[in-house]
Amino acid sequence: MTDLVRDHTDLTDNDLEWLHALVSDWQLLADLSFADLLLWVPLSASATPPAEAGRPRPPVRDGVPGWVAIAQMRPTTGPTAYPEDLVGKVVRTGRRGLIDVAWRERRIVREGDPEWGSGIPVREESIPVRRGAKMLGVIQRSTNLSSARTPSRLELTYLQSASDLAQMIAEGRFPVPGEEPNLVRSPRVGDGLIRLDRSGKVSYASPNAQSAYRRLGFPADLVGESIGEVTARLCDTGEPLEEALTVVLSGRAPREVEVEAHGSVMQLRTIPLVVAGTRIGAIMLCRDVTELRWRDRELMTKDATIREIHHRVKNNLQTVAALLRLQARRLQIPEGRAALDEAVRRVGSIAIVHETLSHTPDELIDFDDIADRVITMAGEVSTPETRVVPKRTGSFGVLPAEIATPLAMALTELLQNALEHGLAKRDGTLEVVAARYGEGAPGPGGVRVWGDWPGTAADGVADGPAAPAEGEGRRLVTVVSDDGVGLPADFDMDSSDSLGLQIVRTLIVGELGGRLEFRRRDGGGTEVVVDVPLDQQHRPGPPR
Repeated sequence: MTDLVRDHTDLTDNDLEWLHALVSDWQLLADLSFADLLLWVPLSASATPPAEAGRPRPPVRDGVPGWVAIAQMRPTTGPTAYPEDLVGKVVRTGRRGLIDVAWRERRIVREGDPEWGSGIPVREESIPVRRGAKMLGVIQRSTNLSSARTPSRLELTYLQSASDLAQMIAEGRFPVPGEEPNLVRSPRVGDGLIRLDRSGKVSYASPNAQSAYRRLGFPADLVGESIGEVTARLCDTGEPLEEALTVVLSGRAPREVEVEAHGSVMQLRTIPLVVAGTRIGAIMLCRDVTELRWRDRELMTKDATIREIHHRVKNNLQTVAALLRLQARRLQIPEGRAALDEAVRRVGSIAIVHETLSHTPDELIDFDDIADRVITMAGEVSTPETRVVPKRTGSFGVLPAEIATPLAMALTELLQNALEHGLAKRDGTLEVVAARYGEGAPGPGGVRVWGDWPGTAADGVADGPAAPAEGEGRRLVTVVSDDGVGLPADFDMDSSDSLGLQIVRTLIVGELGGRLEFRRRDGGGTEVVVDVPLDQQHRPGPPR
């Protein structure tokens, strides 16, 4: 819709915002009307529709060269008149006569006889759309009359309410200025509708609305009752009520509220009806949301329990790390002390993940924060004489916990390995580069992630074969590089007896189904590339 308006019309951003607010709430009008809605806005002069075959370019009438359909809505209460999608359709002036008249005369235009162009009888109506004094477009309201019959009182109330809303749109009073756009969770027409008069008394209540109030504890007929007083009386549980509840539910202000009584929860939305500057009443939509709220509360309880579990796991891991650290201080054997220190770092990296999970409502983690803490932790344990400050480039993004935990452990091992072996007793740089990419895209800094490694191209474009192969999906590539002493001449990952490297291989290749490669860095040093699939449910098995 935004693209259509900006490409084909001269409407301003404020006009577009008004139209967005209207479209976000016009399902209400479609359901009350039992009709399809199509929003037409005038074309700009530069977007004049081309001449039809054999005909000259049509003249511009009323300052409008043509119309473009920018939004469409079908009713949920009746059959549609237009099963095909008409959004984006452009027509010249004169092809939609009622639209031209409604725009020119600034009034609602109704057609007496139905049209039969599509094989079914359709009654057309055009409603001008205004924002203040400015005309923005025209709503085409089309009603399928193929199943026409004598309307019931419910249908008559619907149609009268639709007529009042249409008049408010034509006068620029709907959507209500300053009111937040309607949300998907708001009650619908079929959930329950109550029509109020000027005094706030019920003139009609649909069967669903009557049933919803019975569940709240009001068994009598709602017609003739003051809905605000009835609702306030039902919800009088001794707890403080919103002071404006009675005023809101009397139809004097647009508002959405939730009320609870006798174990039932009901959502209410009030829409004042103001026609020709006079408040004639209001319509109220109601919906029983008891089951939804109970589910929400159960989910909140479940989320709180999960976060508490992660918090306790983090505390237990920190206790284990403290015990290992205490044991390491008592050892006189350097090798044993070093082994316990490594165990403390490994446990600490897992504790960082659980600490992050204890603050999130789901199992998704912003891994950039974890990576920064792991990198900082690695830099703190480096020897003072090396003066190495690790840094991160790029973004890991949000990762699920099943990827974050092993990746944090692997990153800890790789950083520690680089500090202990590649940069031992010397100055240097240690960098972690991360990037996410889709199918067939290069990795961070132009590094190809698998196959014939060309290194990092100076211009950001790598040579060599494209990788990964097509169809591998979304992936995360992490490059840990240092400018240290480099790999030994006889280095072989598969035959290495380093516990840290074995842990990394088990986590990345075995657990995450990723790829791992060590290579010599151009200019000296080492690069370790970790390539992990982000779609774990479709991840391949470990490569040969």
